[in-house]
Formats: sequence, C-alpha cells, structure tokens
Amino acid sequence: MRKLALHWQILIAIVLAAIIGSIVKQFTTETVTPSLWGVSYVSMFDYIGSIFLNALKMIIVPLITSSIIVGVAGIGSGGNIGQLGWRTLLFYGSTTLAAILIGLVVINTIAPGYVDGEPAGDILALDAPADDISAKIEGKGAGDVAEVFKRMVPPNIVMAAAEGQMLGLIFFSLLFGYFMTHLQHDYAEPLFKFFNGVFHVMMRMTELIMKFAPIGVFGLIAGVVAETGFAAARPLAVFALAVVAALLLHSLITLPLLLRFIGRVKPFLTLKAMSPALLTAFSTSSSSATLPVTMDTLEEKVGVSNEVSSFVLPLGATVNMNGTALYECAAAMFLAQAYGLDLSFGVQFTIVAIALLTSIGVAGVPSASLVAIAIILAAVGLPVEAIGVLMVFDRVLDMCRTSVNIWGDACCATIVARLRGEKTKVDI
Repeated sequence: MRKLALHWQILIAIVLAAIIGSIVKQFTTETVTPSLWGVSYVSMFDYIGSIFLNALKMIIVPLITSSIIVGVAGIGSGGNIGQLGWRTLLFYGSTTLAAILIGLVVINTIAPGYVDGEPAGDILALDAPADDISAKIEGKGAGDVAEVFKRMVPPNIVMAAAEGQMLGLIFFSLLFGYFMTHLQHDYAEPLFKFFNGVFHVMMRMTELIMKFAPIGVFGLIAGVVAETGFAAARPLAVFALAVVAALLLHSLITLPLLLRFIGRVKPFLTLKAMSPALLTAFSTSSSSATLPVTMDTLEEKVGVSNEVSSFVLPLGATVNMNGTALYECAAAMFLAQAYGLDLSFGVQFTIVAIALLTSIGVAGVPSASLVAIAIILAAVGLPVEAIGVLMVFDRVLDMCRTSVNIWGDACCATIVARLRGEKTKVDI
C-alpha cells in the first residue's frame, strides 16, 4: 500500500484539529472545561504542540552551524569562486535581499497582524504578554543598528548558542567555513568530513521530527481552535494573501526587470519556457527534487549551456531561496504585529539580516522555513511557540514560495549565461 505523502498527512491533521477543536470550544463555558481524567483537552493539545516545537528548537544550533560551515567550505573548496561563481553569488544575494524587502514593505503596508485596528494576538491565542516581549526586544539592543552588528561578534560562542543569539552563531559559522578553505588539505579534509557528517545527521533528525509533524500540527491547531474558534482564520487568510501578493511582485516585476535590462532576454518568454519546472516545483514543494527538471528545461527550452546550468542551478537549489526568505521575514513581521509590537528600524533590520542568512544556511533541509522562522523569532525576542498559528496555510504557501525559488534560480542562470556572451532561445 502506498504511503500517504507528508503534506497530505498534515492537511488531514489540520482538518481533524479544526473539527475536534471546534467541538471542544462548543462545550467550553466559563464554568465548564472539557477534560479527560482531570486533564483539560486544551492542555493536552498544548502539550503535544510543545513537544513538537521543542524538537524543532533542539536541532537549531547544530543544524545551522554545520549547514553554513559545510556550505561555505564546499563552495570555496570546489574551485568555483571565479568570475562565474562571484556573479552567481552576487545575483543570489541581491535578489534574495530584494525579495525580503518586498515582503517587509507588503506586510508593513497591509498589516495582516491587526484586525479592526487591534492586534490579532487574542484571536490567534498568542498568550505571551506584549509588555514582556517588548522588554526582551529592548534588552537585545535592536533599537540601534550598530548594536545589531555588535551582536554579530559574540565574546563567547558557546554562550551565544546557549542563549539563542543566532546572528553571532551564523557569523561565526560563516568565518569558520571560509577559513577552512584556506587550510592545508590534511587539516581541512577531516574538519569538512566532520561537519558534513554532523549536517547529514541533523538532516536525518529533521526528517524524523517532520514525520511527527502531523501530530504536532494537530496539537497546535486544535489548541488554537479550542480557545478561539474559527476567528483566527481571518488574520491568517489576510496574511496568506499578503505573502502571495509579495511573491507575485517579486516574480513578475523584480526578476523580469533583471532579465530584461541585465540579461537582455524576453522575460515572459523565459517564464513560459520554464513553466514545466515551475509547475513541478509547485506540486513537489522541493527545490532539490525539481532540480533535474529545472536543468533540462533551462538547457532545452531556454538555451543555457550545461557549463552554466550545472554550476548555477545546484548551487541555487541550496543557497538561493528568494521565496523562502521573503516568507520568513513576512512571518516574523506578522507575528510581531499580532503581539501589538511597534518594531523599530533596528529590529526590522535584524529580521531582514537573519532572514537573508538563514535562507542560505538551512535551505536544503526539509521544512527549512520552520527552523529558520524559529531562529528569527528567538533572535528578536518573540516566542517561538507562535509558529504554530502559521501551519494552517503553510502547505499552500510552501508550494508558492518553492516555485519562486526555482524561478529565481532560472533567472540567475540565464543572466549569468548572457553576461558570458552566450546566445539563448529567448534573446531580445
């Protein structure tokens, strides 16, 4: 018998959570709380959800450290940091930053975290007091951009990891990976093998945790519905629409402009040619699984050489996550709005910076956005538990942002090929 795909399991869990949570809500009054053996159902739901979230938190530090070190060291040790490499990395960094900023502007403009001018925290059953969260954020010194850079260089990396100071940990990992490439082979090889081994172990652990995602999602969603009913659907739907709008702006305006004026190709003819890969990405929600289709489509229908596609696309499937980075930033901003926080420029700058770095660091991991959003929330002082409310529309948004990721990879490969003097089938 064929095993049911994980995304279908999660969707079924969401539906069951909505049904059971609404039943519990219906029988809950000011004097009566539905319970089993003296334990309320809401407490049971929270317990299940908390275990799932704790498992995600558990893997954050070793996962992001090993993935960034291996990624940076791998790029450098492969001898690919030439003109082709630097153009590719510059494009990936620039477009990812542009995507994040578009997400930031859209969420600030639409403000989905507010309902009728009031924070949606109560509707979404976000329990942490806004005053306590504000104090945490202020304690991080994020009101001053200079403090953001200061926190990138922690005096004690072990303490930074223990306290969840992810920006410092990411910066340390970037430096460690970079200088590994400057060691003699006898020293660099065992280090690379060690961290590569750690990374693959963490991938396996993540896969194991995600097998229990339907149960964890059930607990998180059922708890919200049992406390608030279906009122939470409104701000979440507005948030989902805002994310889709931001993804469309990036994929239909930003990237086509780069294709037209830098690559000197026809943007929408390129988009049409890449449609098989984009539809595959939409259905699988996996950049890595779509990679063979992306390479074949880019070479056969767009006309990019194998020399360019074989380097740019595998690298992009790992480090270029325009849609994922946009979503990470948007999710953190949405939750901050729901808590009623007026985020300073410094905090928003922190969110942008960490979204950029984590989209590179954990991009190849299944359900990477969950881990990355947890990192961002912890870094700016927001409760990681708030991630649960995002799961309702996460599957659909995952399909959308993966398609944008693949479109960004294809645009980069096309532009790099044109800058190298190649002729394509979509030239102006």
